[in-house]
Amino acid sequence: MNIHTIANHLNDLCDKSHTGLQFDCYPIDGEVEVLQVNIVGREEIPVFVSVTENQVLCISYLWGEDEVNQDRRLAMFETMLELNIPMPLSSFAKIDDKYVIYGALSVQSDMQEIEQELSVLSDNCLEVIDEMVEYLK
Repeated sequence: MNIHTIANHLNDLCDKSHTGLQFDCYPIDGEVEVLQVNIVGREEIPVFVSVTENQVLCISYLWGEDEVNQDRRLAMFETMLELNIPMPLSSFAKIDDKYVIYGALSVQSDMQEIEQELSVLSDNCLEVIDEMVEYLK
């Protein structure tokens, strides 16, 4: 399992996707191989995929610390904690000054499971942004 296998599968799906979504994938060069997965119609919230020895990690960046209304920051954290469990296949985290939503799968996952994770993560991003807008500037 590697990002190129995932990219080839997703790019070749076209309208045969089990999720009804279309994917547009681009490998990103760097120390760690990363695949940028754009979902057609949702390009502003790409999912970044990396593969390690034991997991496929999928991350979407939501907003930066500079976009948070500092007076509402604590309430935002509480809402994030409350949303974490009912949000299927996804969790919140912070990378440097960026808030993210992520999900992980086993490297033994098949392509349909990866497609499903990407779909759910993307759907969750849209829902989270709608839910959290009151905490942002």
